[in-house]
Amino acid sequence: MRPLACLAIAVAAVAPAAAHAQRVAIDAPAGAAGDAAIAIARQTGTSIVIADARTARRNVPRLRGTMDAAQAVRRLARAAGGRAVPAGPSAWRIVAEPRQARRAPRAAPPPTARPPTLAAPALPAPPIVVIASKRDTPRGEFPGQVSMIDGETLEFGGIGGTEKIVQRVATVSSTYLGSGRNKLFIRGIADSSFTGPTQATVGQYLGDLRLSYNAPDPDLRLSDLERVEVLEGPQGTLYGAGSLGGIIRLVPNAPQPGVTSVSGAIGGELVQHGEPGADANATFNVPLAPDGAALRVTIDAASRGGYIDKPALDRTDVNRTDILGGRAMVRVEVAPEWTVDLVGLGQSTRSVDSQYADRGGDPLTSSASVREGSRADYLHGQFVVSGRIGDVRLRSTTGVASQDLQERYDATPPGGPDRLFVQDNDTRMIANETRLWQPLGERFGWLAGISFTDNDTRLTRSLGTPDSQMSATGVRNTVTEATAYGEASLRVAEHLVATAGARYTRSRLGGAGEDVPLALAAARAEITASRTETAFLPSASLLAQVAPDTALYLRYQEGFRPGGLAIEGEFVRRFRSDHATTFEFGARHGTPGFGPFDLSASLSHTRWSDIQADFIDDLGLPSTANIGDGRVWTASVSGGVEVLPHFRLNGGLTYNDSRVDEPRFLLLARATHVPNIAGVAARLGADYRTWLDSGLELRATGWASYVGKSRLGIGPELGDLQGDYLDSGMVVRLGGERMGVTLSLVNLADVKGNRFALGTPFAMGRDQVTPLQPRTIRLGLDARF
Repeated sequence: MRPLACLAIAVAAVAPAAAHAQRVAIDAPAGAAGDAAIAIARQTGTSIVIADARTARRNVPRLRGTMDAAQAVRRLARAAGGRAVPAGPSAWRIVAEPRQARRAPRAAPPPTARPPTLAAPALPAPPIVVIASKRDTPRGEFPGQVSMIDGETLEFGGIGGTEKIVQRVATVSSTYLGSGRNKLFIRGIADSSFTGPTQATVGQYLGDLRLSYNAPDPDLRLSDLERVEVLEGPQGTLYGAGSLGGIIRLVPNAPQPGVTSVSGAIGGELVQHGEPGADANATFNVPLAPDGAALRVTIDAASRGGYIDKPALDRTDVNRTDILGGRAMVRVEVAPEWTVDLVGLGQSTRSVDSQYADRGGDPLTSSASVREGSRADYLHGQFVVSGRIGDVRLRSTTGVASQDLQERYDATPPGGPDRLFVQDNDTRMIANETRLWQPLGERFGWLAGISFTDNDTRLTRSLGTPDSQMSATGVRNTVTEATAYGEASLRVAEHLVATAGARYTRSRLGGAGEDVPLALAAARAEITASRTETAFLPSASLLAQVAPDTALYLRYQEGFRPGGLAIEGEFVRRFRSDHATTFEFGARHGTPGFGPFDLSASLSHTRWSDIQADFIDDLGLPSTANIGDGRVWTASVSGGVEVLPHFRLNGGLTYNDSRVDEPRFLLLARATHVPNIAGVAARLGADYRTWLDSGLELRATGWASYVGKSRLGIGPELGDLQGDYLDSGMVVRLGGERMGVTLSLVNLADVKGNRFALGTPFAMGRDQVTPLQPRTIRLGLDARF
């Protein structure tokens, strides 16, 4: 027997013939078909043999659900491009199924000639469920734009953070203050550049629990994930406040009962014009009990080399960033089709100094005379109960999150003594979501849920010399939200699905000024007094299957963010809630990564009322206000095409046109567009993979992305241009199922560019740019056992 075929054999104790017909809960991980076969064999008590080594190495999506062993094996075989053949009462063989039968040659080839090679079998598109739909909606019936990045792609070339999503989804953009400090935007819905009291416009989730309420992106390491899902446009009905632009959902790999496995990767990188860096990752899966309990642990560490020089401090490569994090998850099967999960996550990010430079000076040089940088700490925990009662499914998630961020900014006036501005943003959140649902079947599907969120954010500031700081006015915001929501779908005709839903939210808002005189706080107590806001968010959609694998849809959605308190001079003032309504028309064909080609396109119009955004107040400090109403037109298209066997091109293009009606106190502003959103953004990528005669796989990917021009913010102080640059990268891996070597190169042309025109809001007469990381080469090794 071939050595690689041996690795694809999954053998378990042979059960009685009736055992394999019994429906059981199946959860096979995404990855190599051989590994999925091992998981299915252990969970069903059967024997599964994949005789062809190439079929065993093929990547398959996660296989999850309640089914009998025969159904599970057949689904695995389809996903791997093979065919399931019964080999006994409780045994199967999965054999390769070529695209076409071999024809008999007219004459035997010469003895020295190599036999002709069959074309690789065509991989059928596996069934893909949009987990973020909250009711297991198949992608083909989801009425909206959704992008999915699988875990293998996220880890290819080394573990990264949110930049991996921004690189692959053209509609997602970010600020670039530094890891753990950035704000994310989707589809042209952006508010400001700073971390302030406003809630984010993009909801970020780990499973069903949001990562934060009104704090920046924690930039978690995207390791050991099944996939990441990006839903575009307001998601108010399902996700409530803070999802005006869309949501990003991280789907972690679940612990696998009965499986002991270890995987890991290490890498070292060289940064042109800068310092070297290194990264490491390890994942462990350990059974805890023979009756269905398992533990899965992931640990990440990275040190990213700096490349910005500060001559005033006589220091070079000052912006080194160190990241240490991990995630642990325990799953216990408490009953057939019922599980309890415990999840814990933590990450610490330390940026020694800032990553911006002076516009017009040396490309990688800052004239700042003080040490800046940041410190970010993030903790997150969940308790999840999942199960089903007949056809009705239940999931209840309770969790807590803590996020502490300290940022340091150079506030030195021209020709004056060194001054440092320090801002601390500390957030605590408790949340629960419980929902029941029944997936859409032949006629009807529904979802009903409730949620509760309690969030407390404290923003404090200090200003002074690097050695002596004096407190400045700060603010505390509290919000308690209770929500009920629901959604239902009706199959009006065989190829026509109508969906409607609504969400009702009641928010209790409170807060106070921080580090303000007691007399002033008492005199203006009416400003900080508790108050109540309500929001009703309806939604509707219509999806038509107009041809095989082709759908058209119409969609209406709303989103909102509650109001709050913002710093104003020596005290605080209120800002109102904002609200967005979106109409969208879209079309979709095929499944990304499968078939001759796939294509998705959408056109949306958003009306945004009472936009919450940041500006620079009369004291030169960032503040928040409702800056006016606006509208955003967005057109996007993405797709892929199989150019040659094993070679596929993919890409995306998005166009944004926005307008803001500015209030009177900003009439002199240079910017009337929504900030931080480029008019045009595009991406082109290529993916090639083949198997060598030695049995090793060669895979190569490359990409290039263009980010067009945008403006930093609202108001004359934040009207600087940014963007208009090209980024690129490539990764090559040579290896087998168990071990491989990767070589990656980022910023191929060593472009300097300007990702973000802000490093400190206090730099008067000193325009700033945030350059791309210089050309970086990384050599890595990955292994799993």
